[in-house]
Amino acid sequence: MVSEEEALIQKVVDLYEQISGLESLKPCKHVDTLFTELVVTCMPPTSPNFHINSLSNPLQQMRSNLIRLCGQAESLLESHFSDLLANFDYPLHHLHLFPYFSNYLKLSLLEFSILRRHCPILPSSVAFVGSGPLPLTSIVLATRHLPSTSFHNYDLDPLANSQASKLVSVDSDLKTRMVFHTCDIMKVTEELKEYEVVFLAALVGMEKEEKLRVIEHLCEFMAEGACLMVRSAHGGRAFLYPVVEECDLVGFEVLSVFHPSDEVINSVIIARKKKKDDDCLKIVGDDNHENGIENGVVVHNKQCCDHIHGFNNHGGMIEELAE
Repeated sequence: MVSEEEALIQKVVDLYEQISGLESLKPCKHVDTLFTELVVTCMPPTSPNFHINSLSNPLQQMRSNLIRLCGQAESLLESHFSDLLANFDYPLHHLHLFPYFSNYLKLSLLEFSILRRHCPILPSSVAFVGSGPLPLTSIVLATRHLPSTSFHNYDLDPLANSQASKLVSVDSDLKTRMVFHTCDIMKVTEELKEYEVVFLAALVGMEKEEKLRVIEHLCEFMAEGACLMVRSAHGGRAFLYPVVEECDLVGFEVLSVFHPSDEVINSVIIARKKKKDDDCLKIVGDDNHENGIENGVVVHNKQCCDHIHGFNNHGGMIEELAE
């Protein structure tokens, strides 16, 4: 009998073969249908025994190729809708036309809630790395959750930044609080110290080595005590986006890891850059339940767990919470 994981892998492989054979990934009914089917296939929770790193080398290569195809399709979709929205006199009134806008509303609310729990003083300046042609996270956070914060959006593509800036240029408030930088984040150094929070988009560094280099660079130049908000993936959703693990965040103290189980695809990790004089937190095993240490994982501030659970229709998974 075929297991659920084997059925998942076979379905993903079948869809990959169809997607990789497409002449174009530009939005159209057939392309949209294939990627919607892929997302729906990868969304259900997998068993604890399913580990994406245990896949065979050919499947790992397939996954790597699929993530790149997803990234290309996502960029083309955002570019298409950014141009469409720019035709309106006031684009920000029509963001709901983007088919996944409700997902961005939920993800942004989730990230803001996590940030607020760990950073009681809201940031005055944040950076978003990999903002793209349709910077919905920055727009939603700026308009709904962080109305006094400046947003510095970084992207390699000058066209993407041009499209994005058009969307906010007609808003008297946002055009003063939202800045777009066309550059490689690996070449941004001292400026990173100015941000209290840095958001790292899921598709910045699609290969593991690339992602680790970006994280290492951010750690080197971010201010001590500043927070890094990283998007990752869990279970079957790791076929869609790269996975960032806690051990990848060298130089940071991981504060919270949250895995949604609803239509929000990305996991969210918040970590704080360690200070030079930070003492190492010693984890002593699973016999310290009363001290907040369970099965070798530090779990402080459990009310945050309860609070964030409310964001999912079916609950979510908190792997670690610490102060």
